[in-house]
Amino acid sequence: MNRLNDERLRTWTLRWMALLAADSQDQRAWLDDRDLDTVSVVEEVELVCRISEGLAERGVLAPEDTHDLRELGRHLAALTPDRRAGPWAESLVTDQPWTEVRTLARRILHRTTGDGRRPLPDPAGAPHPPTAGRPS
Repeated sequence: MNRLNDERLRTWTLRWMALLAADSQDQRAWLDDRDLDTVSVVEEVELVCRISEGLAERGVLAPEDTHDLRELGRHLAALTPDRRAGPWAESLVTDQPWTEVRTLARRILHRTTGDGRRPLPDPAGAPHPPTAGRPS
């Protein structure tokens, strides 16, 4: 993969980590004007977890990030189909795995950017996190 694509995938990964790392109240506020269901979030983050191996091999992500992304993926895989259904905002309140995911995302951000929290995309103007298979 070329360097430009690697940087796009790194940016895409960090956007998802910023969203996952945010406090649940900030996540719910960010979701107010979005129709994002839990299954879509889980699928996107599982994709991030799968591509992280290649990014680490090419030096785009640290091996420790890949380890944390694997663990993050295990937490998401533990969500049963009924817990993947419905709006993501509801899952944030009721599902313990999101607390673990938040902790791992913060650790990845801190290691990668020096800060465990990053601003969420501007709801009015910035693009939403990418949809399945299309990094932005």
